[in-house]
Amino acid sequence: MAATRSPLIIALDYADLSSALALADALDPTRCRVKIGKELFTRVGPAAIEAMHRRGFEVFLDLKFHDIPNTVAGAVEAAADQGVWMVNVHAAGGRRMMEASVERLAKLGLKTHLIAVTVLTSMSDAALQETGVAANAATQVERLARLTQESGLDGVVCSARESARLRELCGDAFLKVTPGIRPAAADVGDQHRVMTPEAAMAAGSTHLVVGRAVTQAPEPMAALAAIEHSLAQGRDE
Repeated sequence: MAATRSPLIIALDYADLSSALALADALDPTRCRVKIGKELFTRVGPAAIEAMHRRGFEVFLDLKFHDIPNTVAGAVEAAADQGVWMVNVHAAGGRRMMEASVERLAKLGLKTHLIAVTVLTSMSDAALQETGVAANAATQVERLARLTQESGLDGVVCSARESARLRELCGDAFLKVTPGIRPAAADVGDQHRVMTPEAAMAAGSTHLVVGRAVTQAPEPMAALAAIEHSLAQGRDE
């Protein structure tokens, strides 16, 4: 696989492998990673990971495991055994669930990054409160990020709008993987807590999950290059 220092992770949110492969073949694995989510993995299974690895991509397996500790630890182990670069769980599963997964990876010497979802970027404060959480999204993200770090994980999935605060709470080395990334002219779609790539990195995000801005572009690599350019400009300002 091609090692990359790029913060960009392109979301392969497709229902079939052929569409995902068409997009992957239009991209350069030295300039981005790819994310495989629930729909593609449920339809295709490990073949999707294997296909991306053959093309040189590091894979973020975005399945958001949430179950009893032993079950989640086993699922995390299975993902790591397939050589994925990163996998995630739901922080709402609690300390013991997260610690069990960390312990399993350490026991087996598996180097896959393990991160936790705090609050889905599609959720507003009102939507969160409907689930019985009295705190607003920002407060809940902070609470779950601290729990994640205490449990030994490498970082969290969070909105870029929370990245600056999480950098203060958890430090620069704690990974902050942010979906809801939209270039300035892009439609926000079904995300509520969104930010441009350059603003997200300035706020403290370490990795950016980008979907439609690249996957629906007529020339995906050109769209990715435009985001790279905006990030370079942001660093220079």
